Amino acid sequence: MPKLLIAFFLLYVTGLSAQNKPNIILIMADDLGWGDVGYNGNQLIQTPHLDQMAKDGITFNRFYSASAVCSPTRASVLTGRNSYRTGVFTANKGILRKEELTIPELLKEEGYTSGHFGKWHLGTLTTAVKDANRGRPNNMKEYNPPSWHGYDEAFVTESKVPTYDPMKKPVDGASRLGWDYLKEGQAYKSYGTHYWDFDGNIVSNNLEGDDSRVIMDRVLPFIDKALEKEQPFCAVVWFHTPHLPCVAGPKYQALYKEQPKMIRNYAGCVTAMDEQIGRLRKYLLKHGIGGNTMIWFCSDNGPENNSTGTTGGFKARKRSLYEGGVRVPGLLVWPDKVKEGFAIDAPAVTSDYLPTIMDALDIKSKKVPYILDGESLMPTIEGKAQKGLRQSVFAYEICLVRQICAINSTNVMGTMSCMIC
Repeated sequence: MPKLLIAFFLLYVTGLSAQNKPNIILIMADDLGWGDVGYNGNQLIQTPHLDQMAKDGITFNRFYSASAVCSPTRASVLTGRNSYRTGVFTANKGILRKEELTIPELLKEEGYTSGHFGKWHLGTLTTAVKDANRGRPNNMKEYNPPSWHGYDEAFVTESKVPTYDPMKKPVDGASRLGWDYLKEGQAYKSYGTHYWDFDGNIVSNNLEGDDSRVIMDRVLPFIDKALEKEQPFCAVVWFHTPHLPCVAGPKYQALYKEQPKMIRNYAGCVTAMDEQIGRLRKYLLKHGIGGNTMIWFCSDNGPENNSTGTTGGFKARKRSLYEGGVRVPGLLVWPDKVKEGFAIDAPAVTSDYLPTIMDALDIKSKKVPYILDGESLMPTIEGKAQKGLRQSVFAYEICLVRQICAINSTNVMGTMSCMIC
């Protein structure tokens, strides 16, 4: 065969392979309880798009965050490992080590482009100005932006922000729990947190209104660019909702006008986030890529202790390794693989994302130079029988006490057996 024909053949095969690789979207809510969604029985909070995902895809009835607080769970998502291995010990303590192999780094070798949007919370984003929880001038020790972990694009905050007008805080009437949305002419001040781009610049445009919409306004152009390049993509979308302070805009407050202020703002911001997830799915279908895109959804831990979020009746809340602290909503839609929706009771955990993606793309395990704590969920996705016994380990550090608990798949109620605490 002439060399020119061989070259064209290889280009064709490579292009075909790229088209067949699934796009990957990892969505995470912040402090959303297992019982805060309609498909898990919530009668108040309107989540029609998440409910539709549950009908269309896989509902993991026993999906767990790898920790009872935010940052360690996020580290588990990107690495497939328990957070104690990665250098992220609890919220605002430790950073995701450069040495850890992340999903974006693995996917880059497969021809993917990756972007991170929303909350980061795996290190600081500046060494020049005071920002959020830990960012401050000359603080190199905790500086750890997404650009160091395989991403090609980013629009991120270090940590929490108000869920409406995310850069603003009213001069009067502000509470740690939240407040009613700012009215025209109402005095406000900076919340003290910035959005940062991939190159470490403060973003100042299109930051008003619902924070989930502000985030999605960056996700869709990222996907546009990937489509233009005919490149498979991975979008990590970590919403701030419904982490305190909860603030809902007028449209969403009106849906819950008969409720007390805290519930109006909590439920309203969850519905606003749900609407953006629906916007994303509609966009994917419009562009003909809905079928070959896997969309995962979960929360980073259970609901905050003094929020109006609900665990659906499970014991305890955020910062606890009881069910209410770590059992969270878990969904997957991937129409090309999951033709009809179904629910499963076998446990799954955020550490399972990376090994599942590796399995889906046939990435050899030898590419990961260390132990993974997650397991591939591809057998579940393909409708095959689940393995028998499985044990997942969760870690959470509070004060000077290190807690490690384990759950195994034979316990239907999911009660955790504590190994240390």
